[in-house]
Amino acid sequence: MSIQTTEAYRQEVATNGFTVIDRIYEREAVAALLTMIQQADSSRSTFRKSDDLFAIRQFLKELPQAMPLIFTPALQQLIAQIFGDGYFVVKSIYFDKPAQSNWFVAWHQDLTISVKEKIETEGFGPWTVKQQQFAVQPPLPLLEDNFTIRIHLDDTTADNGALKVIPGSHAKGVYRPETIDWQEEKETICEVPAGGVMLMKPLLLHASGRTVNQHQRRVVHIEFSRQQLPAPLQWSEMASY
Repeated sequence: MSIQTTEAYRQEVATNGFTVIDRIYEREAVAALLTMIQQADSSRSTFRKSDDLFAIRQFLKELPQAMPLIFTPALQQLIAQIFGDGYFVVKSIYFDKPAQSNWFVAWHQDLTISVKEKIETEGFGPWTVKQQQFAVQPPLPLLEDNFTIRIHLDDTTADNGALKVIPGSHAKGVYRPETIDWQEEKETICEVPAGGVMLMKPLLLHASGRTVNQHQRRVVHIEFSRQQLPAPLQWSEMASY
């Protein structure tokens, strides 16, 4: 990937809060990752399986053998050129929206981070807990500096739940969905082919629709930060690459 092309992606993330990049992973790499996931021990507490969703929380901690498949030299170079140095993984999830699934996700920003335990800390709050995982809203500058990579293992379109986003909403601080001015804002659908990635900022307003084409949607979602949390608060998941 040329420097000029990477700069265009960097500018798109800065301006719109997201970008989509095709063919980061070849078909063989996607197949190898899916095989690894299928062979994993799904009886562990971090695995969640139902008719509507299969998810693995702390994915890279549960399947560390996936690290070299995901963090190829090309991806590492892309991260450095678009976001800079010093970042590390702070959250990773694999989720599979099956073909028959019919749930949707309403408009929201990713306003929380995952931490090991609840420790009241100035500037951090409110708190939530879900499936024994503590989450807290950190100070805004931390969220503004973080980013997320979504690795698509299937072709994702508007018909099987591709993300809808509001370009530029990441630059407006905490933006409550009920206050969206649809006279001013415009929705964009982020279709991503298998092997492609979507890079996005956590404050980007996003949503996803129901599946209507009976096609599966499998994604590895990885969040990154370069901020150390104030002691004794700790990231629940932390990995270098």
